[in-house]
Amino acid sequence: MKGKKQNKKKIITTIGGGTGQFVVLSGLKEFRKKFNFSLKAIVSMADDGGSTGRLRDELGVLPPGDIRQCLVALSESSLTMRKLFNWRFKKGNLAGHSLGNLFLSALEKMTGSLEKAIEEISLIFRIQGEVIPVTLEKIDLVAELNNSEIIYGQHNINTSKKIRKVGIKKLCLSHPAKANPKAVEAIKKADLIVIGPGNLYCSLIPNFLVKGIVESLRESQAKKILVVNLMNKIGHTDGFFVDDYLKIIERYTFPKMIDIVLYNRKKPSPLLLEKYKKEGKPPKFRKVKGVSAKFYGFNLLSKQIYQKDPGDRLYRSFIRHDPKKLAKAILKFL
Repeated sequence: MKGKKQNKKKIITTIGGGTGQFVVLSGLKEFRKKFNFSLKAIVSMADDGGSTGRLRDELGVLPPGDIRQCLVALSESSLTMRKLFNWRFKKGNLAGHSLGNLFLSALEKMTGSLEKAIEEISLIFRIQGEVIPVTLEKIDLVAELNNSEIIYGQHNINTSKKIRKVGIKKLCLSHPAKANPKAVEAIKKADLIVIGPGNLYCSLIPNFLVKGIVESLRESQAKKILVVNLMNKIGHTDGFFVDDYLKIIERYTFPKMIDIVLYNRKKPSPLLLEKYKKEGKPPKFRKVKGVSAKFYGFNLLSKQIYQKDPGDRLYRSFIRHDPKKLAKAILKFL
Protein backbone atom coordinates (compact mmCIF):
# COMPACT_ATOMS: atom_id res chain seq x y z
CA MET A 1 0.00 0.00 0.00
CA LYS A 2 1.56 3.28 -1.12
CA GLY A 3 1.88 6.41 0.92
CA LYS A 4 2.12 4.73 4.33
CA LYS A 5 5.57 4.44 5.86
CA GLN A 6 5.97 1.59 8.33
CA ASN A 7 7.91 2.27 11.52
CA LYS A 8 11.09 0.25 11.91
CA LYS A 9 10.74 -2.47 14.54
CA LYS A 10 12.80 -1.63 17.60
CA ILE A 11 14.84 -4.10 19.65
CA ILE A 12 14.71 -4.52 23.42
CA THR A 13 17.54 -6.61 24.81
CA THR A 14 17.40 -7.92 28.36
CA ILE A 15 20.44 -9.05 30.34
CA GLY A 16 20.10 -11.23 33.41
CA GLY A 17 19.06 -14.67 34.54
CA GLY A 18 16.72 -16.45 36.90
CA THR A 19 13.20 -15.46 37.87
CA GLY A 20 13.77 -11.72 37.39
CA GLN A 21 14.41 -12.08 33.68
CA PHE A 22 11.39 -14.37 33.36
CA VAL A 23 9.18 -11.64 34.87
CA VAL A 24 10.58 -8.91 32.58
CA LEU A 25 10.12 -10.99 29.43
CA SER A 26 6.65 -12.19 30.45
CA GLY A 27 5.50 -8.59 30.84
CA LEU A 28 7.16 -7.13 27.75
CA LYS A 29 5.94 -9.94 25.48
CA GLU A 30 2.34 -8.76 25.87
CA PHE A 31 3.18 -5.33 24.40
CA ARG A 32 5.29 -6.39 21.39
CA LYS A 33 2.70 -5.66 18.72
CA LYS A 34 1.37 -2.47 20.27
CA PHE A 35 4.83 -0.89 20.55
CA ASN A 36 6.37 -2.70 17.53
CA PHE A 37 9.49 -4.19 19.09
CA SER A 38 11.28 -7.53 19.18
CA LEU A 39 12.80 -9.15 22.27
CA LYS A 40 16.25 -10.62 22.76
CA ALA A 41 17.23 -12.18 26.10
CA ILE A 42 20.91 -12.55 27.01
CA VAL A 43 21.15 -15.19 29.73
CA SER A 44 23.85 -15.93 32.32
CA MET A 45 25.64 -19.27 31.98
CA ALA A 46 27.09 -19.40 35.51
CA ASP A 47 24.18 -21.25 37.18
CA ASP A 48 25.23 -24.50 38.86
CA GLY A 49 22.54 -25.10 41.51
CA GLY A 50 19.62 -27.51 41.78
CA SER A 51 18.52 -29.40 38.69
CA THR A 52 20.85 -27.35 36.48
CA GLY A 53 23.90 -28.20 38.58
CA ARG A 54 23.12 -31.90 38.53
CA LEU A 55 22.75 -31.93 34.76
CA ARG A 56 25.99 -30.00 34.32
CA ASP A 57 27.85 -32.51 36.50
CA GLU A 58 26.25 -35.68 35.15
CA LEU A 59 25.92 -34.86 31.44
CA GLY A 60 28.52 -32.15 30.90
CA VAL A 61 25.93 -29.80 29.37
CA LEU A 62 25.64 -26.03 29.61
CA PRO A 63 23.23 -24.78 32.31
CA PRO A 64 19.63 -25.10 31.03
CA GLY A 65 17.60 -23.60 33.92
CA ASP A 66 17.65 -19.88 33.13
CA ILE A 67 17.37 -20.58 29.40
CA ARG A 68 14.25 -22.66 30.10
CA GLN A 69 12.61 -19.85 32.07
CA CYS A 70 13.21 -17.35 29.25
CA LEU A 71 11.82 -19.77 26.65
CA VAL A 72 8.67 -20.27 28.72
CA ALA A 73 8.29 -16.50 29.17
CA LEU A 74 8.48 -15.90 25.41
CA SER A 75 6.41 -18.90 24.35
CA GLU A 76 3.02 -18.50 22.70
CA SER A 77 2.16 -22.16 23.14
CA SER A 78 -0.80 -23.16 25.29
CA LEU A 79 -0.68 -22.58 29.04
CA THR A 80 -0.62 -26.34 29.54
CA MET A 81 2.52 -26.71 27.41
CA ARG A 82 4.25 -23.86 29.25
CA LYS A 83 3.38 -25.39 32.60
CA LEU A 84 4.60 -28.76 31.36
CA PHE A 85 7.99 -27.32 30.41
CA ASN A 86 8.37 -25.92 33.96
CA TRP A 87 6.91 -29.01 35.68
CA ARG A 88 9.21 -30.64 38.25
CA PHE A 89 9.43 -34.29 39.25
CA LYS A 90 8.82 -34.76 42.95
CA LYS A 91 9.89 -38.37 43.52
CA GLY A 92 12.42 -40.91 42.35
CA ASN A 93 15.79 -40.36 40.69
CA LEU A 94 14.40 -37.40 38.75
CA ALA A 95 13.18 -35.56 41.87
CA GLY A 96 13.95 -31.83 41.57
CA HIS A 97 14.44 -31.88 37.80
CA SER A 98 12.11 -29.84 35.61
CA LEU A 99 10.95 -31.44 32.38
CA GLY A 100 12.22 -28.42 30.44
CA ASN A 101 15.74 -28.80 31.83
CA LEU A 102 15.81 -32.46 30.82
CA PHE A 103 14.38 -31.61 27.38
CA LEU A 104 16.97 -28.90 26.74
CA SER A 105 19.88 -31.04 27.93
CA ALA A 106 18.74 -34.00 25.81
CA LEU A 107 18.47 -31.76 22.73
CA GLU A 108 21.90 -30.27 23.42
CA LYS A 109 23.43 -33.77 23.51
CA MET A 110 21.51 -34.81 20.38
CA THR A 111 22.24 -31.71 18.27
CA GLY A 112 25.72 -31.08 19.62
CA SER A 113 25.13 -27.56 20.91
CA LEU A 114 22.89 -25.55 23.23
CA GLU A 115 22.29 -22.99 20.48
CA LYS A 116 20.84 -25.62 18.16
CA ALA A 117 18.75 -27.00 21.03
CA ILE A 118 17.31 -23.50 21.64
CA GLU A 119 16.53 -23.10 17.92
CA GLU A 120 14.60 -26.38 17.84
CA ILE A 121 12.63 -25.59 21.01
CA SER A 122 11.91 -22.08 19.74
CA LEU A 123 10.10 -23.62 16.79
CA ILE A 124 8.23 -26.20 18.87
CA PHE A 125 7.06 -23.71 21.52
CA ARG A 126 6.46 -20.76 19.17
CA ILE A 127 8.97 -18.47 20.86
CA GLN A 128 8.35 -14.77 20.17
CA GLY A 129 11.86 -13.42 20.48
CA GLU A 130 15.37 -14.78 20.82
CA VAL A 131 17.02 -16.44 23.83
CA ILE A 132 20.82 -16.10 23.78
CA PRO A 133 23.37 -17.72 26.13
CA VAL A 134 25.88 -15.01 27.09
CA THR A 135 28.70 -17.46 26.29
CA LEU A 136 28.88 -20.94 24.79
CA GLU A 137 31.84 -21.89 26.97
CA LYS A 138 31.58 -23.76 30.27
CA ILE A 139 32.19 -21.31 33.09
CA ASP A 140 31.98 -21.15 36.86
CA LEU A 141 31.60 -18.11 39.09
CA VAL A 142 34.32 -17.43 41.68
CA ALA A 143 34.13 -14.99 44.62
CA GLU A 144 37.09 -13.62 46.52
CA LEU A 145 36.06 -12.46 49.99
CA ASN A 146 37.58 -9.55 51.88
CA ASN A 147 39.55 -12.03 54.02
CA SER A 148 41.09 -13.49 50.81
CA GLU A 149 39.03 -16.69 51.05
CA ILE A 150 37.82 -18.09 47.72
CA ILE A 151 34.32 -19.48 47.15
CA TYR A 152 33.93 -21.52 43.97
CA GLY A 153 30.60 -21.92 42.19
CA GLN A 154 27.46 -19.82 41.85
CA HIS A 155 25.34 -21.97 44.17
CA ASN A 156 27.99 -21.93 46.91
CA ILE A 157 28.29 -18.15 46.62
CA ASN A 158 24.52 -17.75 46.68
CA THR A 159 24.09 -19.79 49.86
CA SER A 160 27.30 -18.87 51.71
CA LYS A 161 26.92 -17.73 55.33
CA LYS A 162 30.43 -16.27 55.40
CA ILE A 163 29.75 -13.48 52.92
CA ARG A 164 27.55 -11.59 55.39
CA LYS A 165 30.35 -11.50 57.96
CA VAL A 166 33.25 -10.86 55.61
CA GLY A 167 31.89 -9.35 52.39
CA ILE A 168 32.79 -9.87 48.73
CA LYS A 169 35.99 -8.26 47.46
CA LYS A 170 35.49 -9.21 43.82
CA LEU A 171 33.87 -11.69 41.46
CA CYS A 172 35.51 -13.37 38.49
CA LEU A 173 35.09 -16.41 36.27
CA SER A 174 37.00 -19.66 36.71
CA HIS A 175 38.72 -18.92 33.39
CA PRO A 176 38.42 -16.29 30.64
CA ALA A 177 35.39 -16.84 28.39
CA LYS A 178 34.42 -15.16 25.13
CA ALA A 179 30.97 -13.71 24.56
CA ASN A 180 28.54 -15.44 22.26
CA PRO A 181 28.65 -13.38 19.00
CA LYS A 182 24.84 -13.31 19.03
CA ALA A 183 24.92 -11.66 22.47
CA VAL A 184 27.32 -8.99 21.23
CA GLU A 185 25.09 -8.33 18.22
CA ALA A 186 21.94 -8.17 20.40
CA ILE A 187 23.58 -5.48 22.54
CA LYS A 188 24.95 -3.41 19.65
CA LYS A 189 21.68 -3.43 17.71
CA ALA A 190 19.42 -2.76 20.71
CA ASP A 191 17.34 0.38 21.09
CA LEU A 192 16.75 -0.33 24.77
CA ILE A 193 18.77 -2.56 27.13
CA VAL A 194 17.17 -3.77 30.36
CA ILE A 195 19.42 -5.13 33.13
CA GLY A 196 17.78 -6.96 36.02
CA PRO A 197 16.00 -7.52 38.26
CA GLY A 198 17.78 -10.56 39.63
CA ASN A 199 20.33 -11.86 42.09
CA LEU A 200 22.96 -9.11 41.83
CA TYR A 201 26.10 -11.15 42.34
CA CYS A 202 24.93 -14.53 41.05
CA SER A 203 22.65 -13.71 38.08
CA LEU A 204 23.52 -10.21 36.83
CA ILE A 205 27.25 -9.66 37.37
CA PRO A 206 28.33 -12.97 35.75
CA ASN A 207 27.15 -11.62 32.38
CA PHE A 208 29.57 -8.70 32.57
CA LEU A 209 32.53 -10.96 33.40
CA VAL A 210 32.35 -12.56 29.95
CA LYS A 211 34.88 -11.00 27.58
CA GLY A 212 33.20 -8.82 24.98
CA ILE A 213 30.01 -7.94 26.86
CA VAL A 214 31.23 -4.75 28.55
CA GLU A 215 33.01 -3.72 25.35
CA SER A 216 29.79 -4.08 23.35
CA LEU A 217 27.87 -2.13 26.00
CA ARG A 218 30.37 0.73 25.57
CA GLU A 219 29.72 0.75 21.82
CA SER A 220 25.96 0.46 22.13
CA GLN A 221 23.89 3.60 21.57
CA ALA A 222 20.89 2.05 23.34
CA LYS A 223 19.27 3.60 26.38
CA LYS A 224 20.22 1.40 29.34
CA ILE A 225 17.81 0.68 32.19
CA LEU A 226 18.60 -0.97 35.51
CA VAL A 227 15.65 -2.54 37.32
CA VAL A 228 16.43 -2.71 41.05
CA ASN A 229 15.39 -5.71 43.12
CA LEU A 230 12.34 -5.48 45.38
CA MET A 231 14.24 -6.88 48.36
CA ASN A 232 17.83 -6.89 49.56
CA LYS A 233 19.48 -10.27 49.97
CA ILE A 234 20.94 -11.06 53.39
CA GLY A 235 24.61 -11.81 53.07
CA HIS A 236 24.94 -10.03 49.73
CA THR A 237 23.15 -6.69 49.71
CA ASP A 238 22.32 -6.08 53.39
CA GLY A 239 21.29 -2.48 53.98
CA PHE A 240 21.60 -1.53 50.30
CA PHE A 241 19.92 1.64 49.09
CA VAL A 242 18.61 1.82 45.52
CA ASP A 243 21.73 3.65 44.34
CA ASP A 244 24.00 0.94 45.75
CA TYR A 245 22.77 -1.45 43.07
CA LEU A 246 23.76 1.10 40.45
CA LYS A 247 27.24 1.46 41.97
CA ILE A 248 27.89 -2.28 41.90
CA ILE A 249 26.67 -2.68 38.30
CA GLU A 250 28.86 0.20 37.13
CA ARG A 251 31.83 -1.14 39.11
CA TYR A 252 31.75 -4.24 36.91
CA THR A 253 30.97 -2.37 33.69
CA PHE A 254 31.94 1.30 33.43
CA PRO A 255 30.96 4.66 35.01
CA LYS A 256 27.79 6.35 33.77
CA MET A 257 26.69 3.30 31.79
CA ILE A 258 23.15 3.26 33.19
CA ASP A 259 20.77 5.98 31.99
CA ILE A 260 17.67 5.09 34.01
CA VAL A 261 17.14 3.28 37.31
CA LEU A 262 13.68 1.86 38.00
CA TYR A 263 12.76 0.98 41.56
CA ASN A 264 9.65 -0.05 43.44
CA ARG A 265 8.12 2.58 45.71
CA LYS A 266 5.18 0.46 46.94
CA LYS A 267 5.85 -1.02 50.36
CA PRO A 268 4.99 -4.73 50.65
CA SER A 269 2.23 -5.63 53.09
CA PRO A 270 3.15 -6.22 56.76
CA LEU A 271 2.26 -9.90 56.25
CA LEU A 272 4.74 -10.27 53.40
CA LEU A 273 7.44 -8.36 55.27
CA GLU A 274 6.94 -10.58 58.30
CA LYS A 275 7.33 -13.69 56.17
CA TYR A 276 10.40 -12.27 54.48
CA LYS A 277 12.15 -10.75 57.50
CA LYS A 278 14.74 -13.53 57.75
CA GLU A 279 15.77 -12.99 54.15
CA GLY A 280 16.08 -9.21 53.78
CA LYS A 281 14.38 -5.81 53.59
CA PRO A 282 13.31 -3.55 50.71
CA PRO A 283 16.07 -1.19 49.47
CA LYS A 284 15.26 2.42 50.31
CA PHE A 285 15.60 5.31 47.88
CA ARG A 286 17.83 8.27 48.70
CA LYS A 287 18.94 11.25 46.66
CA VAL A 288 22.59 11.09 45.70
CA LYS A 289 24.93 13.58 44.04
CA GLY A 290 27.39 12.94 41.25
CA VAL A 291 25.28 10.25 39.57
CA SER A 292 24.33 10.65 35.93
CA ALA A 293 21.49 8.10 35.92
CA LYS A 294 17.93 9.27 36.52
CA PHE A 295 15.84 7.47 39.14
CA TYR A 296 12.16 6.66 38.69
CA GLY A 297 9.97 5.04 41.31
CA PHE A 298 6.77 3.16 40.44
CA ASN A 299 4.42 0.72 42.09
CA LEU A 300 5.96 -2.45 40.64
CA LEU A 301 4.84 -4.91 43.30
CA SER A 302 2.83 -7.97 42.36
CA LYS A 303 -0.27 -8.71 44.44
CA GLN A 304 0.25 -12.42 43.93
CA ILE A 305 2.38 -14.39 46.37
CA TYR A 306 4.64 -16.97 44.76
CA GLN A 307 3.79 -20.51 45.79
CA LYS A 308 6.83 -22.77 46.03
CA ASP A 309 6.85 -25.85 43.81
CA PRO A 310 7.19 -28.90 46.10
CA GLY A 311 9.65 -30.41 43.62
CA ASP A 312 11.95 -27.37 43.63
CA ARG A 313 14.94 -27.85 45.93
CA LEU A 314 16.12 -24.24 45.74
CA TYR A 315 14.85 -21.24 47.69
CA ARG A 316 12.88 -18.75 45.57
CA SER A 317 11.77 -15.28 46.55
CA PHE A 318 7.99 -15.01 46.93
CA ILE A 319 7.89 -11.20 46.71
CA ARG A 320 8.00 -10.42 43.00
CA HIS A 321 7.55 -7.67 40.43
CA ASP A 322 4.25 -7.48 38.61
CA PRO A 323 5.12 -8.31 34.96
CA LYS A 324 2.57 -5.89 33.45
CA LYS A 325 3.44 -2.98 35.77
CA LEU A 326 7.15 -3.49 35.15
CA ALA A 327 6.70 -3.70 31.38
CA LYS A 328 4.67 -0.47 31.32
CA ALA A 329 7.36 1.32 33.35
CA ILE A 330 10.11 0.10 30.99
CA LEU A 331 8.20 1.04 27.85
CA LYS A 332 7.88 4.65 28.98
CA PHE A 333 11.51 4.97 27.87
CA LEU A 334 11.39 3.14 24.53
